Amino acid sequence: MNKLADLIEQELEAFAQAESKDQGKTITFARTVDIPRAVYNFRFFASSILHHTSECTQMDQMGCMHYTMRVPGGIAGLISPWNLPLYLLTWKIAPAIACGNSVIAKPSEMTSVTAWMMCKLLDKAEIPPGVVNIVFGTGPKAGEAIVSHPDVPLISFTGSTLTGQLIMERSAPHCKKLSLELGGKNPAIIFEDADLDQCIPTTVRSSFANQGEICLCTSRIFVQRGIYHEFLKRFVEETKKWKVGSPSDPTANMGALISKEHLEKVKKYVKKAEAEGARILCGEGIESLQLPTRNQNGYFMLPTVITEVKDESCCMQQEIFGPVTCVVVFDTEEEVIKRANGIKYGLAATIWSSNVGCVHRVAKRLQSGLVWTNCWLIRDLNLPFGGMKFSGIGREGAKDSYEFFTEVKTITIKH
Repeated sequence: MNKLADLIEQELEAFAQAESKDQGKTITFARTVDIPRAVYNFRFFASSILHHTSECTQMDQMGCMHYTMRVPGGIAGLISPWNLPLYLLTWKIAPAIACGNSVIAKPSEMTSVTAWMMCKLLDKAEIPPGVVNIVFGTGPKAGEAIVSHPDVPLISFTGSTLTGQLIMERSAPHCKKLSLELGGKNPAIIFEDADLDQCIPTTVRSSFANQGEICLCTSRIFVQRGIYHEFLKRFVEETKKWKVGSPSDPTANMGALISKEHLEKVKKYVKKAEAEGARILCGEGIESLQLPTRNQNGYFMLPTVITEVKDESCCMQQEIFGPVTCVVVFDTEEEVIKRANGIKYGLAATIWSSNVGCVHRVAKRLQSGLVWTNCWLIRDLNLPFGGMKFSGIGREGAKDSYEFFTEVKTITIKH
């Protein structure tokens, strides 16, 4: 695994270029986030697997000793999405093979190039034949075959909630072990005592990084009334500074969306919001895109800020998965917790406040698997990752992935 990490790192620029061209993300994001994280995934799990311990108890009165042992689960079916292709594919492959499993992995058919490039390095890394198997194909064919096969007892999937529900249905007859990381509709809660100099640029990034095509992106921003107008003014000003351009342009903040169909879907949400009485402050339908000639027919969209939108609006309830965020006002802590929790998703949230007591109270009550305070997307891979409610089942991370990709047995020795 360490050797494979080294080989990918040696070709980092080639992998980054391929990821940018294939997915539409900026070359800068691919160079600094996607490929370095893919490398780190292998190195992290190559190390963490060496440090797990087992349990042991004694029953002297019975003359018995008990201990636990973990064994590989078998063949793991791994299905990864199109938004962070190699990043999330390796997040699944690394712990699975570290635990001694063989894997059948299916990258998204929309972004398969870097998975194919990694395949060419497996022999060089001396990964034994048959341990890592990559299947290229669509969800209804290749994905369905993996999920429905009786000899694949483990399924780890990252993608939409709808697909996750289908996987649960197909897996049920075989009682498969599932880890599902699904959709998100993540709130940012900004209290009056927040440090806006830190909060605003970070919240712009959390809203629009990777074109908003990250399950952890902020799409609902709740701002306390006392700072609402100042926040909104500065947030829109900062958003307008973000440059949408060719993915190969190292100065671009945002590249292209994944497909024509996805771009049209995201734009429809903006139109629906307007029809419901919301106000578009910048972005789609307000300003015009300035793109190089060769990119003018691409799937680009300006970062878009919506306000005066009701909590029950589709833009506040449904995952858009694009460069669109909604900003609304709140008055009290109790009110904002109820509103932030008032959706079916529960993946991530951010809290901005200098009040330590407030941070702890709100973090505890938010129905989110991850809560960042005064920051965003700082991850320790030792700790659990995953969501509540419709955002998924299970957790992944050093200990959680180890437990998912192995089966534990209790052994009793009478002496």
